[in-house]
Amino acid sequence: MSSPQPSGFFATFSVDAAELSKSSINTIRATLGISGVVALIIGILITFWPERSAVVLTTILAIYLIIAGIAYLGMGIFSKGISGGARALDLILGVLFIVGAIIAFANLAQTTAVLAIFIAVLIGVLWIVEGVVALAQLGDAPSKGWAVFFGLLSIVAGIVVLFSPLWAAEVLFIIAGIALIVLGIVQIVRAFTFGRGVKTA
Repeated sequence: MSSPQPSGFFATFSVDAAELSKSSINTIRATLGISGVVALIIGILITFWPERSAVVLTTILAIYLIIAGIAYLGMGIFSKGISGGARALDLILGVLFIVGAIIAFANLAQTTAVLAIFIAVLIGVLWIVEGVVALAQLGDAPSKGWAVFFGLLSIVAGIVVLFSPLWAAEVLFIIAGIALIVLGIVQIVRAFTFGRGVKTA
């Protein structure tokens, strides 16, 4: 039985450059380099300017809402092959998306804070549920000590996040930025080292 092959970013660590053509090696190196630089830039922006970065992300979300709203309005107005009820729902959804975008643009700072709190609360609830599930499945765990530790830690972390969601959102945002910086550096280094010294056909 063959083991599953890794995919995505981690696949490049299992690829043997000697089996690839020069153009394939160059393609992989360019992909790693570009994605690494993008991750590094985004990570630096998030880590050192978290509030501005959060506002930018909220702006991008608001722009998406406008585009999606226009698309739904277009489907509701111009789609002739669907029922009147479905067209009405498309029109309502389109209007709601556009209204949401207008509200977001009118109060970017407040919208950013609300989104941050919502995401933090969602993460907190998920961590609590994950901890409860880990404790509930304790009988099937190969290492009960680690399962108990993980379950309790997950529940405590979830409760902490729920009691201070805005602070937790800021911390999680900065951690994500640091992770992107590390990932970006790793990818850039990999871009320079992948396939170096390999003789290709």
